[in-house]
Amino acid sequence: MLYTILQIIAFQALFLLVYDLFLKRETFFNYNRAYLMLTSVLSLILPFVKFPTLKKLATKDMVIHLPEVFIGAKTPTAYDIQIAEQVGIILEQPKTPIWQIVALFGIGIATLIFLIKITKLYWVKYKNPKRWKGNVLIVNLIKSSAAYSFFNTIFLGEHISESEKSTIYEHEMVHIKELHSLDLLFFELLRIIFWFNPLVYIYQNRIKELHEYIADAKAVKQSGKSEYYKSLLNQVLDVNQVSFTNAFFNTSLIKKRIVMLQKTKSKQLHLIKYALLIPMVFGMLIYTSTEVRAQEKTTEQVVDQELTEAELVKKYYDEFGAMKKNGSSFFEISDYAGFSKGKTIKYLMSKKEFLKMKAFLIYLSEDDIRNKYEGGTLTQVDIDGSKFMSMDKFKTYEEFKAFKNTKEQKERWELYGQEGVLKLFVEDVADKTKEETKRYNAYLKQLENDDSFNKLVVTDGRSTLVLDSYISQEGEEVIKYEIAEVPFSVVDESPTTVDCEDLERNEDRKNCFNNFVNKHIAKNFNTSIGDSLSQGRKRVFVQFKIDTNGTVKHIVARGPSPELEEEAKRVLEMLPQFIPGKQKGKLVVVPFSVPIVFQIHDSKKD
Repeated sequence: MLYTILQIIAFQALFLLVYDLFLKRETFFNYNRAYLMLTSVLSLILPFVKFPTLKKLATKDMVIHLPEVFIGAKTPTAYDIQIAEQVGIILEQPKTPIWQIVALFGIGIATLIFLIKITKLYWVKYKNPKRWKGNVLIVNLIKSSAAYSFFNTIFLGEHISESEKSTIYEHEMVHIKELHSLDLLFFELLRIIFWFNPLVYIYQNRIKELHEYIADAKAVKQSGKSEYYKSLLNQVLDVNQVSFTNAFFNTSLIKKRIVMLQKTKSKQLHLIKYALLIPMVFGMLIYTSTEVRAQEKTTEQVVDQELTEAELVKKYYDEFGAMKKNGSSFFEISDYAGFSKGKTIKYLMSKKEFLKMKAFLIYLSEDDIRNKYEGGTLTQVDIDGSKFMSMDKFKTYEEFKAFKNTKEQKERWELYGQEGVLKLFVEDVADKTKEETKRYNAYLKQLENDDSFNKLVVTDGRSTLVLDSYISQEGEEVIKYEIAEVPFSVVDESPTTVDCEDLERNEDRKNCFNNFVNKHIAKNFNTSIGDSLSQGRKRVFVQFKIDTNGTVKHIVARGPSPELEEEAKRVLEMLPQFIPGKQKGKLVVVPFSVPIVFQIHDSKKD
């Protein structure tokens, strides 16, 4: 919320800057009024507008900066509470931040001030004599020289001469017909909500100026310039100060109004200046659409987590039917179901993949698509259907996992043929036993000497390592394959934890991973280091990479002291092995940068 408020203020500042530099001195008063009203509304809407397609226009950084991790007691966010509740953990509800309390208190005071002003206005209307002139109510202010209007009511002081009253009446009638009071009430509402924002007050002052210019331009045509100047230049001591009324006698505006009355009308060519609004709004849309907001959970993902396995199977089955109805080919549907090339390398399917497979088998059987697609045969499908038909005997995903973890199934996976691929199942990809290492080296030799094999797949059921080819250089065994570094912001399948693997969307897996890293740092960072450091805010920037084994490597820290740097490295070295990231189906290295903020207060208690 605070970030959104800052965006609104920044957009308002830019809109006002353009107005003051390019439009304020033009005589296109009605256009200027429209500009101020439109931009004040746009500044409130644009922070909430997101166009994902505009992300492609932004430059992609090679390193993603995760949210800052604040070491020490941290108030849990709504996202933290939601995740904790899903696993049965009750977190303390977050306390309302001080800034929100101050903001709400200010809104209350501003609302009270507005109610006092509106009450005072209606009290003046009530206690003074009044009369109707057509649809306009004229209030005669006793012992006053003030003149102002509010909606269809005109307030005129009895000390104003009769000759001036007619001029002022015409002026205030313009305010009434143009509904200027609505503009002022809109900004009065903004002043209540954004009482702390000086730009709202500037907006209201600018719109009041334009109201007077518009009314002057129309009223002077009926009374003549000389009489009108005389009315403006008369010494007026009793001036109304209510912010949402249109006052005729406003000493701070008199000089500006006379200057505008004498100014030559702006050339029509100058209307092109309003086109500046187009690139400004477009730039703001790009900014709001490309910003990264961690910890955002989609409604669809939350709903999926609440469904039972049977309900998810039904959901996927309906999706296959909808895809066919919308013209998707069989191969597009089968690819969405998980039957595309390369997916057989993975030993253990995730829960989502398992349920999709079950739903697809039901879809194939009921629709009899085997006999209806391309001559009634699907014998060349990449995935052996008979293998997945056996899944029907598993009622739940847990039963399927228990079945796949048997020794028999692990051996069967290694023997299951796929052209040009060698397979090895180990207990831990990152820490193979002597026997596993012996078999691994033998497969490497076979990969080197046997041209019929071009790939070695090693898995432990959690992580999978794919080696493309092997060569020998000067007696050393070297794996020959390119490992690309792909930024976290664009990687197809981001590195993640086992708990996050089943999340449907890559964006959700990224958020889950970010949350895991942040909590790990906050939990394991030794805050006692602050006892030996000076007071204040300390920031440590840490960079690291997750390699194709899912291991955290190449940790580099930069901070205000060696102690903080070493502690940051120590904490990140404690990170567990992750499921590595993939780009276009290939394992890749993914770089990260984590800013850690360390706040040292006056006492250990703080």
